[in-house]
Amino acid sequence: MVRNSNVILRKILNELGKPFKRKRLIFVILCLIAFLTVVGFHYVNRRSPITRCASWGFTPANAQVSYTHPERVVVKPWRGQHHIYGIFQIPGGHLNERMFTVTVPGERMFCGTLSFQGTDAFEGVKAQPGNYLMKGMLNTRIALYLISQGRLEELRQPRYWRVGYVKKNE
Repeated sequence: MVRNSNVILRKILNELGKPFKRKRLIFVILCLIAFLTVVGFHYVNRRSPITRCASWGFTPANAQVSYTHPERVVVKPWRGQHHIYGIFQIPGGHLNERMFTVTVPGERMFCGTLSFQGTDAFEGVKAQPGNYLMKGMLNTRIALYLISQGRLEELRQPRYWRVGYVKKNE
């Protein structure tokens, strides 16, 4: 059986030695590489998009906006998605903006989305009486970009994260 496979392998190699078939094989391999590149790019591009800092996510400029920083910041991108976030306390009777910002010095401003986490406690942060908690999630790719730039410690600092809020009657 081994001898038969060696004979078959020799025949294939002899066929590849012919110029026309070699060019055809190279063409097929290049087409396959191009196809896999397009499919791979499409897969990566379709994954969770990076949140853009859109104006709809923030309070209009004419409103009286107050800002707060998170009580806790978690940066653990090696654990996968949704492990880069800050926990914000918003005073009751106020509405928070739909997005929060992370502004590390020397970098552009990045935005993330917020989700309601209740009025009691979340991830070790207890809401003060009359406050509610919001979890601000930053895209993992943004965190990995900042970490690759040597900005991990700055990313962990709550002073670079902020969310705005306004009174409900405004």
